[in-house]
Amino acid sequence: MSVDTVGEFLRQWRQRRRLSQLDLAIAADVSARHVSLVETGKSNPSAEIVLRLADQLDVPLRERNRLLLAAGYAPRYAERPLEGDALSAARAAVERVLRAHEPYPAVVFDRRWNIVLTNRALDPFLADVPGDLLRPPVNMVRLALDPRGLAPLVVNLADVRAMFRTRVTRQLSTAPDAELTALYEELLAPVPDEPGYPIESEVVIPMIIRFGGRELRLFSTITTFGTPLDITLDDVAIESYYPADAETAAYFTGSAAPGGAGGPGAPRP
Repeated sequence: MSVDTVGEFLRQWRQRRRLSQLDLAIAADVSARHVSLVETGKSNPSAEIVLRLADQLDVPLRERNRLLLAAGYAPRYAERPLEGDALSAARAAVERVLRAHEPYPAVVFDRRWNIVLTNRALDPFLADVPGDLLRPPVNMVRLALDPRGLAPLVVNLADVRAMFRTRVTRQLSTAPDAELTALYEELLAPVPDEPGYPIESEVVIPMIIRFGGRELRLFSTITTFGTPLDITLDDVAIESYYPADAETAAYFTGSAAPGGAGGPGAPRP
């Protein structure tokens, strides 16, 4: 996104959220006139007003820093590595979630679908994946759809591909990103005669994997940090997979590995 002023930046976010100036003003407890003056560049908002408007527009923390810079203020949100000391407590919490979800698979990924951490339940499915696909950063979409990756195991690959398309399209509609757009164009652009995929059915359509002589049916849920104050935490999500039938549950329960958590590379560091 290329903008010159904080007003233009805010206007684009407001229009992306399909809000009128009055809607935004009421939600942020400011006057509609003030919103109009900010957007037209006739009033320079305080940092507090910028953040209040950004909060109502659900602007990602990374973009809130850009808003603040455009308004002439210093960024408020740090971007620290998850493996660093500053986020050690957050990483420990994520690792506990991963371990607690075993014997079922779980994956932590960032806003561009690069895998950050996994639990050990995923390891058997990656055993035959070529090393170049597991070299960090390991992209979850590419790993799932590449013919040398997990694609040969996925029975309903068209459904899974369409699910990724739906989710990435939704991401791009709320926060444009050049790298994510490139990923979409490379792997997710619609092809002729591909079946449609209704958004409202996303949670109930399982991923079906043929593995170990069985068909495993899994559905997933997404967990994010509720009130992140760091860009890294704002960007990451945990996808936890659950058995969709008793046979799948029995497979994982009967072949559970010792608890542990890992990350890209095998894909553990």
